[in-house]
Amino acid sequence: MREKIIYSLNEEDIQTVALQEVERNLSSKEIEKIKNSIADKINWYDAIAEAINEKISTVSVR
Repeated sequence: MREKIIYSLNEEDIQTVALQEVERNLSSKEIEKIKNSIADKINWYDAIAEAINEKISTVSVR
């Protein structure tokens, strides 16, 4: 069974930020250097927990 992707980042997203931060596109080698670091910096558990707590009622329905 294939898992459904809920959110992802792509190279265009990285280049958008690069243009804002360093005023140029990154090379393929530069993207390769940073891609694992990006994943390490995303606090996915807290993002999911916060979204659940904001949008999902905690009242049980019986």
